[in-house]
Amino acid sequence: MLSQQFPTVKRLDLQQNHGYAQGYNLALHQIDAEYYCLLNSDVEVSPNWLSPIIQVMESDNMLAACQPKILDFNNKSRFEYAGASGGWLDGLGYPFCRGRIFGEVETDKKQYDDMQEVFWASGAALFVKAQLFHQLGGFDGDYFAHAEEIDLCWRMKRAGYKVAVVPQSVVYHVGGGTLSYNTPRKTYLNFRNTLSTIFKNEPVQKLVWLLPMRMILDGVAGALFLFQGKFAHIRSILQAHISFYSCLPQLLKKRRHNQQLVRQLRKNGRPNLATGRYRGSVVWQYFALGKHRFQDLFQ
Repeated sequence: MLSQQFPTVKRLDLQQNHGYAQGYNLALHQIDAEYYCLLNSDVEVSPNWLSPIIQVMESDNMLAACQPKILDFNNKSRFEYAGASGGWLDGLGYPFCRGRIFGEVETDKKQYDDMQEVFWASGAALFVKAQLFHQLGGFDGDYFAHAEEIDLCWRMKRAGYKVAVVPQSVVYHVGGGTLSYNTPRKTYLNFRNTLSTIFKNEPVQKLVWLLPMRMILDGVAGALFLFQGKFAHIRSILQAHISFYSCLPQLLKKRRHNQQLVRQLRKNGRPNLATGRYRGSVVWQYFALGKHRFQDLFQ
């Protein structure tokens, strides 16, 4: 369609589907720019959406990545699952957002309209400084899709850089337009890539207890799928764990390589890991204490 109806649009034809992670790695090596904006095909932008983010990034050389506020294309008064108003991470490595915890998505009442440092920025509309993207090795191409932006932002913060959300910029995301949220394939990538991200970025002394804890919690998730009759998703969790543990030698090499890159780039001699990290367990807060809104976690 692009070649026939929009012949003036420049295209990079990668010949096959490498997924989000490796697809962008291959494409961005061919693009010379100061900033990259990685925008999903199922996103509608609003007028003047670029200026606020570029202004913020130009004002702070330690700001490595940003995202706009992401609202639901089909209900523009609500946040959208993939990013909402900035990504956070809890103490057990579970991602959530200002405006979305697990499947609970909040209505946008301007409650998260302040520009704020976060832990990760959504890959649906991700702005990154090009030089830093390449210096840190880009995305992990083996991820295919899901959690690669969290892994990249984590490395940026380990190197001392900042990640932020700029809600003055707004986009609208269909969500699941390229890979449905409720498919077994998504479940597999979710569990496998999240475990890989934790293994590559958490300190060894934390991994000793965190990985067994995640195995238990993933088992609980499997039991929930069993109760819901989603047997294919249970198989996806098992496949994700088999893949993760069989790939531990390669992941260990990646961990060591990433550590070298992070050390070479680290600013001010220390990482920037506290901001955007919730010390407690969002699983406990959500399922045991019934706290379904981001604001409730801090009350």
